[in-house]
Amino acid sequence: MKSHSRTLFLLESGLAAAAMVLALVTAFWPDWIELLFGIDPDGHSGSLEWVIVAALVVAGLTLAILARLEWRRIMQGRPGLSDGLGEAST
Repeated sequence: MKSHSRTLFLLESGLAAAAMVLALVTAFWPDWIELLFGIDPDGHSGSLEWVIVAALVVAGLTLAILARLEWRRIMQGRPGLSDGLGEAST
């Protein structure tokens, strides 16, 4: 069970980081999508790119929150370790 929780935490953390990096890349260089896929569905208006940025930010934040909850769940099962607030858990 510990291994599953740790794997889940790492997966959620990694996906959250990747989503936020892609959101930043898309916000500052929106043409990468058109270059990679060779299509321009929004007629180069940039509206689709901003929708993608918003969706990636929401996904990244959601995954980060889930990773934090998973981390707290892992730490609750380990007595004597810090709870992340600077105090030892009792």
